[in-house]
Amino acid sequence: MILGLTRGWSLTGYFIAVILILPLIALIVQSTLPDEAVFSHLFNTVLPTYIANSLLLMLLVGLGSLLLAIPAAWVIARCDFPFRRYFQWLLLLPLAMPAYIVAYVYTDMLDYAGPVQRTLRDWFEWQSPHDYYFPAIRSLGGAAIILSLVLFPYIYLLARTAFMEQSSSLLYASRVMGCSPWRSFWRLSLPMARPALAVGVALVAMETAADFATVSYFAVPTLTTAVYDTWLGYGSLTAAAKLSAIMLLVVFSMIGVERFARRKQQLFQKQSSFNEADRYVLSSTKAWIALGYCTLLLFLAFLLPFTVLCVYAIDYFNESWDTRFWQYSLNSLYIAAIVSAVCMLLSLILMFVRRVSPRKSDYLPSRLSSTGYALPGTVLAIGVLVPLTFIDFAINDVYDWLGERGPGLLLTGSVFALIFAFCVRFIAISIGSLENSYKRISPSLDMACITLGQTPLQLLWRVHLPLLRKGIFAGALLVFIESMKELPAALLLRPIGFENLATYVFQFVSDEKLEHGALAAIVIVLVGLVPLIYLNRSLEQQG
Repeated sequence: MILGLTRGWSLTGYFIAVILILPLIALIVQSTLPDEAVFSHLFNTVLPTYIANSLLLMLLVGLGSLLLAIPAAWVIARCDFPFRRYFQWLLLLPLAMPAYIVAYVYTDMLDYAGPVQRTLRDWFEWQSPHDYYFPAIRSLGGAAIILSLVLFPYIYLLARTAFMEQSSSLLYASRVMGCSPWRSFWRLSLPMARPALAVGVALVAMETAADFATVSYFAVPTLTTAVYDTWLGYGSLTAAAKLSAIMLLVVFSMIGVERFARRKQQLFQKQSSFNEADRYVLSSTKAWIALGYCTLLLFLAFLLPFTVLCVYAIDYFNESWDTRFWQYSLNSLYIAAIVSAVCMLLSLILMFVRRVSPRKSDYLPSRLSSTGYALPGTVLAIGVLVPLTFIDFAINDVYDWLGERGPGLLLTGSVFALIFAFCVRFIAISIGSLENSYKRISPSLDMACITLGQTPLQLLWRVHLPLLRKGIFAGALLVFIESMKELPAALLLRPIGFENLATYVFQFVSDEKLEHGALAAIVIVLVGLVPLIYLNRSLEQQG
């Protein structure tokens, strides 16, 4: 800390934090305003269905993800079978695949006109849909299965870590007491991993609540689609804000569950010790079953959709490789680059103030600035629209008062709204990256620098920045990638006629023509692989 650090640094930190939480404050204020017409109509007609579908979908996806992730996590953490080392990171790949692309691929295969049902009709000589039963993929259950396939790695990653950190002495004791590997898993490993599983389920539930594209494609009405339809269909910002406030309540409840579970997990992890020799050596039959399960999971969640995308891209390469692909790629790149630079600059200021300030209250701005990451994209978009619309109207009122023609939607009709929303949502990533990097810098360096007569700005420029290079690069890269992939906020906030890769691909998905956007979809998937590689390398270094 630096005694006597000027208040200007603290005020700058608080100013940044206020700007970044402005959408959340505006959303809460807007949701308290009266809106008898639209919201009352929704409340009396479809709102109960929206809420029920959202909660049921979160429950089904959480349960489905648990069932998929736990067996894979346990056999990889505790057993030895061929290719186990490869599967421990391969099973993270589904996170790179946007759920709406997986939904399109499976719908194309399993719908009435798809190859699966056509083959069944040919084999059994069925003539019409009345001759047989086939579950509808375009349903709430279908959406739950697709989202489970894409989101199970969250639980898999946390469960695998929890199983590996369990004390070996306890497992030895269970073996001495005659427990088989299955009984040891059921009576010891699984109960001890419950805090990690609860964290994973909470993360999956939050991602499910925030999903827009998949449920929209399957025509399943949820709170996310309700916010989107209320704003674009009814044009009621207040009703959309009220729906967003309901979603916020759900999301913050999940965060509360996650925090509670993590508190217990910290106590549990103190007992950790695990050796490679502690793994169960599976017999040939069981090893093949473990290998087959992991292979099937990887095939269904990633390899099959990605292969179909590649086939589409090859077959429709001439239609996809056009000026729109390049233009929308450039749009994605420059928006992501600006967001990444702004987030890193603001994060650097916030974390520097937090690092060197002697005042405990200066911890608060960085914490407040990170809250935007918890907001679903559609909710954040409404929160951004509220203050920017107010500012736009105020500017036009001033022009009217001066007798001049106003500029119109100066902020809400430009890419500024898009960049602002992305910064609010993703600055938590850059703050987290810098926070980890700052932990590795000894405070004695700060003291030595100040003792030598350097100012706080010189300390930041000459000492901190060179030592933070890796953290800055990692944070900027992760923010860049997330900005490339973000869809719900981009759909609501993009200027008229503006497209990026995510909205471009979703447009083809909505029109049932993903084949024409497969090339762009592959770019999104490949970009999404970068943070997974980074995450896996970080875990290996920690191990």
